[in-house]
Amino acid sequence: MDLTKEAASHYSYRIMVQSMTGFGSAEKDGCRIEVRSLNHKFLDISVKSPSFLNQLEIPFRNIIRDSFSRGKFDVAVVVSEEAATDLRINTELVKKTHGAFRQLQEQLNIPGEIDINALIALHDMFMEKDQHLDPEIITGIFRQALDNLLAMRTREGESLTTELRRLTAALQTMTEQIRGSCGSVLQGAHDKFNERIRLLLDGREIDSSRILQEAAIMAAKIDIAEELARLDSHIRQFDETLTRGGIIGRKLDFILQECNREANTIASKSVDFGISGLTVEMKTVIEQLREQVQNIQ
Repeated sequence: MDLTKEAASHYSYRIMVQSMTGFGSAEKDGCRIEVRSLNHKFLDISVKSPSFLNQLEIPFRNIIRDSFSRGKFDVAVVVSEEAATDLRINTELVKKTHGAFRQLQEQLNIPGEIDINALIALHDMFMEKDQHLDPEIITGIFRQALDNLLAMRTREGESLTTELRRLTAALQTMTEQIRGSCGSVLQGAHDKFNERIRLLLDGREIDSSRILQEAAIMAAKIDIAEELARLDSHIRQFDETLTRGGIIGRKLDFILQECNREANTIASKSVDFGISGLTVEMKTVIEQLREQVQNIQ
């Protein structure tokens, strides 16, 4: 049976937003499997199991690799002694032991019978433990544990998505507030510029074209319309990516880096205390978003 292909078709994780934090377990016939996952930049898998199940480590790794993209996975397989052990009697050794006793009895002329009770007293010599467990059963338990892990990661992903949408809505509101202030800020800067020019000239004539040129340069330096437009685009792209779901953690983080870049540019251009305060709040929200995104697959 190709466990890897079956697992790949079994898990439909790619259509959901997943947290990288989760726990899943399953137990049957004395075998318990626990799978824990934490956030990680890459896929890191650790499998701990009894030595007689070592042959399942690679299939387990392949199932996880085909089913998940990122995260640190710790797999623990615990098998009870009763479930893993079959007892059998080494009949050849019993025969040899019985024969040796008979020979000793004849040589030393010892009376009595060598019966089953005498041999039972030496059972530790004859009983052998044969450790084995059906790999199909173990793999089924492992799949169930992964199902439970996936369910938890998906629930966590839904909670993260709700929080991310709340934060992006707040970021969009700040963007609109800044945009609403731009007109009055530009007008105020224009009026201050004119007042300063009037005081400097003090009745003297100066080249009006030069004044217009300087005014245009000043306006360009404080105009943040392009940055706000790019922020709108990044926020929209962030929401669309969340809606599509799947393996999106790295993409969301990149989008937020671009949002932070625009917020920094707006802060550097700002000549208004109100806008400066909003950019501080904006960068705080972006940082909160990035912290949450770190845990998304």
